[in-house]
Amino acid sequence: MKKHLILPSLLLILLTACTQESQNQWGRSIQNWTGVNGILEIYAGEKLVKRFIQVDKLTTASATEGGVPRPYRFGYGILDENLDGLKSADEKRVYFEFSDYSTSYIFHESPR
Repeated sequence: MKKHLILPSLLLILLTACTQESQNQWGRSIQNWTGVNGILEIYAGEKLVKRFIQVDKLTTASATEGGVPRPYRFGYGILDENLDGLKSADEKRVYFEFSDYSTSYIFHESPR
């Protein structure tokens, strides 16, 4: 067998031996590194009340000890204050988080 085929063959064997969860974690790691440039919209009933644009990713918070997931997600994005879907000169990138619980809330830092 040629030497240049050994490494790809070993990688293929290792990849197929991994569990589906391990493969998903690798995929999320790559996505977390590359980002997705998403939009997060928050509604009150049918009315759009807040929008974050150019969101790189949403992350589940983890406990400091034990690695247990916390009941909220967080990320960074541009607070689209005028809800037009475009970044205006006065709109800033902010940190935000939102709850997994039934109580609806969005926390975000002040853009000013």
